[in-house]
Amino acid sequence: MALSLKFPTAILLLFMVVHGNCQRCAPSSIDIQQTNAGKKVGALDTMFMVTVTNRCGCAVKNVYLQSNGFSSSTPVDPKLFRRAGNGYLLVDGQRIASTKSVSFQYAWDHYFKMTPESIQAEC
Repeated sequence: MALSLKFPTAILLLFMVVHGNCQRCAPSSIDIQQTNAGKKVGALDTMFMVTVTNRCGCAVKNVYLQSNGFSSSTPVDPKLFRRAGNGYLLVDGQRIASTKSVSFQYAWDHYFKMTPESIQAEC
């Protein structure tokens, strides 16, 4: 009898852990770092490297960033970062595994603040 109660309890606990982990996957689980790449483009523009890291315990997809006034004097690969609606879609909405990063570069005379706007967790 004790064994028959332990198994369903273990399954319930496992479900709660997995489900609870997914609930913590909010836009704040996305870390955005920008660094000066140390390269000038033309006379005024600086190349910036953007690294977006998924800090969520689950994979995420449809990651949208907000970056008011974003522009680049060099092309940014649209499969990595492109305008979509009021924000910018990362990696064509594809899955980014937990702890993995996506990077792209842009050039302008100043950096643009980027913040995570929305994500879809895959738990």
